[in-house]
Amino acid sequence: MKKSRKLIAILALLVIAVAGVAFSPAPKKITVKGSDTMVILSQNWAEVFMKSHPDIIIQVTGGGSGTGISALINGATDICNASRPMKKSEIEKLKERYNTMGVEIPCAKDGITVYLNKANAVSELSIQQLSDIFSGKVTNWKQVGGSDTPIKLYGRENSSGTYVFFQEEVVKGDYAPSCQSLPGTAAVVNAVMKDANAIGYGGAAYAEGIKICKVKKDANSPAYEANAENIKKGLYPISRYLYMYTRNRPTGETKEFIDWILSADGQKMVTEVGYFPVR
Repeated sequence: MKKSRKLIAILALLVIAVAGVAFSPAPKKITVKGSDTMVILSQNWAEVFMKSHPDIIIQVTGGGSGTGISALINGATDICNASRPMKKSEIEKLKERYNTMGVEIPCAKDGITVYLNKANAVSELSIQQLSDIFSGKVTNWKQVGGSDTPIKLYGRENSSGTYVFFQEEVVKGDYAPSCQSLPGTAAVVNAVMKDANAIGYGGAAYAEGIKICKVKKDANSPAYEANAENIKKGLYPISRYLYMYTRNRPTGETKEFIDWILSADGQKMVTEVGYFPVR
């Protein structure tokens, strides 16, 4: 009798254990996709947030702003990271599919940084000079005060929001055919580090191991570096917002995550990574 009671008790415990596994809620998942400029920042946000929210899994991937926006339109991501505003044509596609204009959430500021090799004698360039360089009108460093050597151009692929923003705000036309497109800002920085005649561009957070070029609005303006003070005062001429986009107004765990990003703790991490807070 005692043995049968023990057996019944063991079986009861097993049933309770199995039931607990069967009915325990599955982890909630948030997918974030898009801007390569924002990958490091978003991964850090996700890592810290998940530590205090073990019931939520956040998956962050890059691929470029255009890729993230396409994923948002196709329903393949909850949050799209973009280093440029959505285009009118993209918003129209979103509206056609979901009957919504989407929700734009500025979450950080960035100064697109111009990268030079440390051996380069040039230390500052105007917007017009950058336009002439990246459009192919200026091809030798001697033309902008440097040594008599050919300029090597490195940039992002056309799915990148940084590519689009730099093209629209600086180049104001087509990039030179000689500009080598690289898959990610880290690759641009690495190329500039290894090439004494190189120039590239990308997010401020990646500017390590290279020379940061000061930029001036025009030939008669002072040149400024992409740092927190200059961007806050509106002095650095190639500044932009970094965005998160959702199809509808965020709710549930997605809203909780975004609210935390915009809080003092989330914005503190923006500064730690090398970008600039929105508040």
